[in-house]
Amino acid sequence: MKYSTIIAAYSFFFAVNAAPLNKRDNTCSLPEGKGLVSISGASNQGWALSPDQKCTSGSYCPYACPSGKLMAQWNPKATSYTPGSSEQGGLYCNNDGTVSKPFDDKDYCVDGEGTVSVNNKANKDVAFCQTVLPGNEAMLIPTNAQSGKSNTTLAVPGPDYWAGTAAHYYINAPGVSTDDGCVWGTKSKPIGNWAPYVAGANTDKNGNTFVKIGWNPKHIDDFNGQKPNFGIRITCDNEGDCNGLDCEIDPSKTGYNSVSGSSADKSQGAAYCVVTAKNKASARIEVFSV
Repeated sequence: MKYSTIIAAYSFFFAVNAAPLNKRDNTCSLPEGKGLVSISGASNQGWALSPDQKCTSGSYCPYACPSGKLMAQWNPKATSYTPGSSEQGGLYCNNDGTVSKPFDDKDYCVDGEGTVSVNNKANKDVAFCQTVLPGNEAMLIPTNAQSGKSNTTLAVPGPDYWAGTAAHYYINAPGVSTDDGCVWGTKSKPIGNWAPYVAGANTDKNGNTFVKIGWNPKHIDDFNGQKPNFGIRITCDNEGDCNGLDCEIDPSKTGYNSVSGSSADKSQGAAYCVVTAKNKASARIEVFSV
């Protein structure tokens, strides 16, 4: 999956809203003792669903995994990414309230490629909120990048991940917690779906990892001109292993909705840049205050 596919996928999930409540009566609970991350909500019972959405019988219910890991269960028949097919992720909820693993030979969560991490140089923690895919594509899966920590691993899918898709993240301002930022919010605050920046990453069969950082089109829609108090850039330990450097968003230098770097471009009116880390080389998304 090339980085052009990453960009195209954004066109769908930026417009997605919380999935409607399924009105079946029978529901399933999130399995305990499996190392899964519980997502808070009034009705979701810990599943990676919108707060008012239930895991109902006859449906697939997605779940969140710890940082750096990916959900390894989904509907085996859903093999291509199209609107609607993304709702086929997770465990199957049976009529009797039990759940089934679509792939018995796979664990609930598996390690990602391990090729992208966060280096948080800001003075506060930063919430990276991963979208649920396959799932309703809301930014519900939390990764807390601690201040001063140089190696918080992000979950990066490889070529065998569901439908060849990438992982997508919303990047909140320093100091916004994962509890506040990793929810479908409102345009009253520049957090959650309105966070200033987004990122995406995946690794192809040749060992190339494509890492994208960009401005969030929703932030541009509703907070146009309000400069964030932080920036992000992509770095590599060995610059020779990466194509597309420099790749940086620093609103104090280049202004609102602008990036710097050889791969700079725009999609949906939002500026972005992409770096390719070759041969399983590692890249970092560095967060810094401005």
